[in-house]
Amino acid sequence: MSAGRSASPLAQFGARAVLALLWLLHLLPLGLQAALGRGLGRLLYALAGSRRRVALRNLQLCFPDLDGAARERLAREHFQWLARSLLERGLLWYASHDRLRRLIHVEGEVDWADRHPDRAVMWLVPHFVALDVAGASTQLFQRRQVASIYQSQSNPVFDAAMRRGRLRFGQGQVFSRGERALPLIRAVRQGHVFFNLPDMDFGERDAGFVPFFGVSAATLLAPARMARSLNMVVQPVVAELLPGGQGYRVRFLPPWEDFAGDDDLAAARRMNAWIEDEVRRLPAQYLWVHRRFKTRPPGEADRYGRDRGG
Repeated sequence: MSAGRSASPLAQFGARAVLALLWLLHLLPLGLQAALGRGLGRLLYALAGSRRRVALRNLQLCFPDLDGAARERLAREHFQWLARSLLERGLLWYASHDRLRRLIHVEGEVDWADRHPDRAVMWLVPHFVALDVAGASTQLFQRRQVASIYQSQSNPVFDAAMRRGRLRFGQGQVFSRGERALPLIRAVRQGHVFFNLPDMDFGERDAGFVPFFGVSAATLLAPARMARSLNMVVQPVVAELLPGGQGYRVRFLPPWEDFAGDDDLAAARRMNAWIEDEVRRLPAQYLWVHRRFKTRPPGEADRYGRDRGG
């Protein structure tokens, strides 16, 4: 089903039931939610065969020095963090402002954009499982408006919940990935900070093949082009889930004022190298279930065989 098409009444009922469960779960202490998430992750690892195979293949490509048993342990741990991030979405969507501020621990220059209101700013936020925590932190701990792009959901109930949850503090705009870029550019020119998710494979369009852990990966060139054309400062941001009920950590790293330069591929290589460093720091929380290497250079074989997950 494509985004924007009406889901069946049964699918919409199921989505509402899931959202009701997330609302109920958000009332529990975080430590209990974390334990439930780990249990769900063990179940998903056993049942989600296609995603499990994608994760294991990604780990094989990116960490060839690990043996099979080590990669399997890492994949199992990843599914537990991933399931936690799904269940704890209810906290981000429904918990009070004060509770979230207690749970989310920010480090670094979260207020850099605030202190430079005359500068166009891009937050560069890779796909770790706590990605949505980073989004919440930009509305809880700084004052500038935020603009972001999201993948529209085929189920309109989920789509509306996602938009509502990400905009609940009234401090930004989200644009569907299928929309033209002009509204986003207009928002940046009006002072919004761009919350950019740069590390997924969206095909060859507007991308270059750049190494990621030594494997050619279709990497968006738009971050460098946009930063150059709008004279943007790029600030890397990384979010992580902490063990048990400890909450979350979001690190706002020193800005890159020289990111774009005049070479899009060089900027993409720098970005991928930085993400590699962060993945090595937190390997189990990177989004390994995404087929990061699905688009191949001409003549190169499919890296995933018959597994066709996104």
